[in-house]
Amino acid sequence: MTNLPVIGVLGATGVVGREILKILAELNVPYSDIKFLASSRSAGKEIEFKGEKHTIIEATPEAFEGINIILASAGGSTSLAMAPEAVKRGCVFIDNSSAYRMDPEVPLVIVGVNDEDLRKHKGIIANPNCSTSQLMLVLKPLDEEAKIKRLIVSTYQAVSGAGLKAINELRDNTEAALKGEKFENQAFKYEIAFNVIPQIDTFVENGYTKEEMKVTNETRKIMHLADSVPISCTAVRVPVFNSHSEAATIEFEKPITPERAREVLEAAWGVEVLDNPQEFVYPTPKHTAGKDPVYVGRIRKSIAFDNGIDLFCVADNLRIGAALNTVRIAKRVIEMGLY
Repeated sequence: MTNLPVIGVLGATGVVGREILKILAELNVPYSDIKFLASSRSAGKEIEFKGEKHTIIEATPEAFEGINIILASAGGSTSLAMAPEAVKRGCVFIDNSSAYRMDPEVPLVIVGVNDEDLRKHKGIIANPNCSTSQLMLVLKPLDEEAKIKRLIVSTYQAVSGAGLKAINELRDNTEAALKGEKFENQAFKYEIAFNVIPQIDTFVENGYTKEEMKVTNETRKIMHLADSVPISCTAVRVPVFNSHSEAATIEFEKPITPERAREVLEAAWGVEVLDNPQEFVYPTPKHTAGKDPVYVGRIRKSIAFDNGIDLFCVADNLRIGAALNTVRIAKRVIEMGLY
């Protein structure tokens, strides 16, 4: 397709929606026109993009007429209601919610990992969960090198993954704790200040949480890993405003040294290696906030498995885990002519 697309941003006024606008401008995504859609509460208000003011349109089925690509970040129930209406009207609907991630008819894509899956889309493309997203850019090149046999992940997730209410709660809870005042937590089951909470989302029958099963199931789908490859995750909320951290133990079918793993990751797209423990060089959430790469360090031979590597990776969850990959998908769909 040679004509440039008309792009729409659904949920343009939300935290992720605003990040999408920023990255659309940063990556200079080509379009012939751009529209901003949101709920009736925001309809009629103005939003600024690239120095121009645009009027926000109410997200109704008719609003998708004439739009080629929708970048949606408006929650699962909105996506379930609106995606079929958008597709009916010829849109490619790139969805940031969990609504379609495990639908076998919908490609779940991390750009730079499984771009070819975009060709299978039937109108809807899903963006993975934030904690899955950063891990895929690290795992994919290692899997190509030595083939993953087993994966164990622990996540240390920032409060921004739970929204603005959670960000405010960390700040207010910390202030109250420092003053010795009582605090009533609402966003989390326990106080988050000076604490870690080993629960993200609700528990399911097998004792894992929905978040932990998202990482497990989405990793398998994106990486095309066989059901016989065991994957396990423990997800923990930590008192950090932004950027998720993850510790991964990976067993491979073929031998791989830490030196070779480091070489592979240094050459990988979207990954930056920070790994010199003797000089205290390794990634931290504070260092990665506002940046695009997935940072990886603490790369070492696992003493639990013969062909095993342990590593630690950190990335800005609002960017790589949400807005950045959504915009990258849109850009790849345009480049591949899939709209």
